[in-house]
Amino acid sequence: MVADLGGIKIGRGEKLVFISGPCVIESYENAFETAKFLKDLSSKLDIQIIFKSSFDKANRTSVDSFRGPGLEKGLEILSAIKKELDIKILSDVHRISEVEAAAEVLDVIQIPAFLCRQTDFLIEAAKTGRPINIKKGQFLAPGDMGNVIKKVKTTGNENVTITERGTSFGYNNLVVDFRGFPMMAQTQCPIIFDATHSVQLPGGGGSVSGGDRELAPVLAKAAIAAGADGIFVEVHPDPDNAKCDGPNSLKLETLPELFAKLVEIHGAAAD
Repeated sequence: MVADLGGIKIGRGEKLVFISGPCVIESYENAFETAKFLKDLSSKLDIQIIFKSSFDKANRTSVDSFRGPGLEKGLEILSAIKKELDIKILSDVHRISEVEAAAEVLDVIQIPAFLCRQTDFLIEAAKTGRPINIKKGQFLAPGDMGNVIKKVKTTGNENVTITERGTSFGYNNLVVDFRGFPMMAQTQCPIIFDATHSVQLPGGGGSVSGGDRELAPVLAKAAIAAGADGIFVEVHPDPDNAKCDGPNSLKLETLPELFAKLVEIHGAAAD
């Protein structure tokens, strides 16, 4: 039940893994500033961090929403950050046509929640040999992820993780059922908890999504106690002015105390 995320081990008996960064690449400067903060924090706290940011958010609420710099420019920015900071990189891919180019740069390919049942897409991503992080769809029961994982593993790719990001509950709301953690662990894949998307209010702002970032740390702590092997949090130097997912993104200055506490809980849970 251990996966190798580009040289970072995740799973039972391993150190807690953090996946973090701004929702979307707004500029090289913004992405680099955030990645540099996270890299320095990883050294200070002796933790494992994978930098995450999207080159294209193809599933934004509105057609007018900012999507990012696109495949070519976005991968160029991520590649530069990866080399300059010696940090692992994760980003989500939305199309089969993007997979080959993305695999040349990314250490981990992420499958967006809304695409987690797309068989051909899953298989093409897995065939690159890159580790695959699959966001559990808001519409899926925990037990449904077994079939999703099976599709990926038919390619021989065993480095797969599942990320819980909440389940649709009524209109414009998500809830987290912590019973799902042991259920999904039966797939023999490490489980990651997306603390910030779980407090998102999809479409809750009309043409944008809302969110409640203050609750993300509470859910993250509960997820570690429930058996999560990794924590996913979107962060931004100025969340109130972020171009994507600002209401549910955390401020950089809140991370040292939060990450230290999560490591402490993870250690206690493992005892």
